[in-house]
Amino acid sequence: MRRSLVLLVVSLVALAAALGPGLLGRGRAEDGGGAVVGAVTRVVDGDTIRVLAGGRTERVRYIGIDTPESVRPGTPVQCYAHRAATENARLVRGERVRLVFDVERRDRFGRLLAYVYRVRDGRFVNAALVRGGYARTLTIPPNVRFAGRFAKLAREAHRAGRGLWSACAFP
Repeated sequence: MRRSLVLLVVSLVALAAALGPGLLGRGRAEDGGGAVVGAVTRVVDGDTIRVLAGGRTERVRYIGIDTPESVRPGTPVQCYAHRAATENARLVRGERVRLVFDVERRDRFGRLLAYVYRVRDGRFVNAALVRGGYARTLTIPPNVRFAGRFAKLAREAHRAGRGLWSACAFP
């Protein structure tokens, strides 16, 4: 019995080490216990990245924001799409990031849905893209934790004519 218990404990410790602390849901209190740390392997566009975490590469879609489309099949490249993708790359390419989840972890396409923070300095990437005028808000309940903050940042960027707000015409 004692040997079985020791083997169980050793197995659980090995599993925890293999998965990493972020994958076990240990994060800061603001994370609500659901954060993963990983390395950005590719910037897909202005609001989607690929992240290697726990031995898996995941597509990650930023929660609460939307950037102009540059890679959607059947959709022409939209105004400011390349600038948004370039800014996203400047913020996260080659970085370790902390992915913080809200209520729903995946969208209908199987992508992880996350608030993205740079590990090295804690920069909130979703907010930085809205603040700079590279993204608009996109609130899809139940993932609404920062909807008010993003709306405020978008209003400020719009009033200041930053980024897409001065470069693009919106219906």
